[in-house]
Amino acid sequence: MTQVLLSFGHGYSAQALARLLLPQGWRIIGTTRDPAKAAHLAETGIEPVIWGDDLSDAFSEATHLLDSAGPSEAGDPVLARYRAEITALAPGLDWAGYLSTTGVYGDHQGGWVDEETPLAPTTKRGRLRVAAEADWQSIPALPLHIFRLAGIYGPGRGPFEKVRQGTARRIVKPGQVFSRIHVEDIAQALAASIARPRPGAVYNLCDDDPAPPEDVIAHAAHLLGLPVPEAVPYDAADLSPMARSFYAESKRVSNRLLKEELGVTLRHPDYRSGLAALLAEGD
Repeated sequence: MTQVLLSFGHGYSAQALARLLLPQGWRIIGTTRDPAKAAHLAETGIEPVIWGDDLSDAFSEATHLLDSAGPSEAGDPVLARYRAEITALAPGLDWAGYLSTTGVYGDHQGGWVDEETPLAPTTKRGRLRVAAEADWQSIPALPLHIFRLAGIYGPGRGPFEKVRQGTARRIVKPGQVFSRIHVEDIAQALAASIARPRPGAVYNLCDDDPAPPEDVIAHAAHLLGLPVPEAVPYDAADLSPMARSFYAESKRVSNRLLKEELGVTLRHPDYRSGLAALLAEGD
């Protein structure tokens, strides 16, 4: 029987998963709002569907479901539109995944968090994700797996271009640390969960080395052989509200469960490994 993944909001992380599953004979149906993106997805082997078009055939064929779409104040857009269909489909699914964020844990002033840490988001984005997680968890018989992603980087999403252009900034906020995850490690974690499902599971997806953001920029500059950008104190930095929200929380995220339960060996266990790989690939 062919396995069929219905992927809502088929974006950066979901496309990385598709690159692992397609060679294994999977069918992947991916939704997008952008016709140009739909054409690109088709070129990569995805069966694209424009968001809002009829999904009755996809629902009847899906064995697996993935939601990468971000929530709004109106809730999770997938459930807002398709809750009835997903509820009806739930008992027949082998696996369902929801991509959330480590922002649900809130600020721990650099301390460690794991999947058992109480959810206490301090940002609007984090609060919306907590609500979306609960909404997905409320669907009866759904074999749901929640993945809380740290800061995502990978091809096309590294710091090198800004460092080359001289626009990168080393914003320094004492005590600030972030956890990160390379998109290839997100993909292999999702694939490992699909192979070893445990409905109700929650996994943190992050690497082994939470680090200050200014260290990442400095290392990128060293790899390029360029001057390290000047440090800018956080209080003096001109940041967008979105960028400032990232600095509102500081924590170190544990990935122990990911490695021990799913047996994942990270390809990029820290930002140094990940950046070196991106540079070698010509990013």
